[in-house]
Amino acid sequence: MSFINKIIHGDCEDVLRDFPDNSIDLIFTFPPYANQRKETYGGVKPDHYVDWFLPKAEQFLRVLKPTGTFVLNIKERAINGERHTYVIELILGLKKQGWLWTEEFVWHKKNSYPGKWPNRFRDSWERLLQFNKQRKFNMYQESVMVPVGDWADYRLTNLSETDKTRDESKVGSGFGKNISHWVGRKKIYPMNVIHMATECSNQGHSAAFPVDLPNWFIRLFTKKDDLVLDPFIGSGTTALAAIELGRRYVGIDIHEKYCKLARERTSKVQVRLPQFAELSSAYMVLS
Repeated sequence: MSFINKIIHGDCEDVLRDFPDNSIDLIFTFPPYANQRKETYGGVKPDHYVDWFLPKAEQFLRVLKPTGTFVLNIKERAINGERHTYVIELILGLKKQGWLWTEEFVWHKKNSYPGKWPNRFRDSWERLLQFNKQRKFNMYQESVMVPVGDWADYRLTNLSETDKTRDESKVGSGFGKNISHWVGRKKIYPMNVIHMATECSNQGHSAAFPVDLPNWFIRLFTKKDDLVLDPFIGSGTTALAAIELGRRYVGIDIHEKYCKLARERTSKVQVRLPQFAELSSAYMVLS
């Protein structure tokens, strides 16, 4: 598989046709949003977005392993004073295509600038939609555990009798909790809201995102040496995160200048990590 650890110039829909079935462990991508970045990606109209995206997603579905995960970073756009429904329509279109919409994460952008419009306020969040091919998939939840936090000091000090048993939901939802399970623990599982600042430094791309964002999802859904694909690689941030975590990567972008930028950024990291280059070469010989 000669595409391993490569940045490839081209339309991902066409490039991926040459990829073997079931070869990718994680697809993490940040495609152009509807009617945005016109000078960069042409600005796909909201009414045409689903038809534009689904043929690409068909290739994603084919190349992703049955145990793999597809994470799509996307957000709505307001048109004529109301939210357009293209994201909702895309989710429904992906489900019809065969994807399971397993989870939705929210990226809270901690450093968003304040602002408003006549009928709404500025967004400080974006969606990260998780899709899978089957209900059983690889997920390494312990890799993203977080410190238990100050709440344990007061919540776990004096437990009531209810806290020591499974406290069933009073509304019959089937959910319950046993607070005593967390006594003495230093780390807990995170929520599905990710609090993270945006990329503030100039990376040579109109929509660079922080490397910590793909880093978090790569840790959650892959292990060392797994293969991560970003079909809209841009400045190469997803590839950088993969390299630093000991994963293999492949990036695709329709613009040669961004492919060049991504290659430059990944090369600088790989120079610092010679063992990564050795791993890449060994894999390509075996393949």
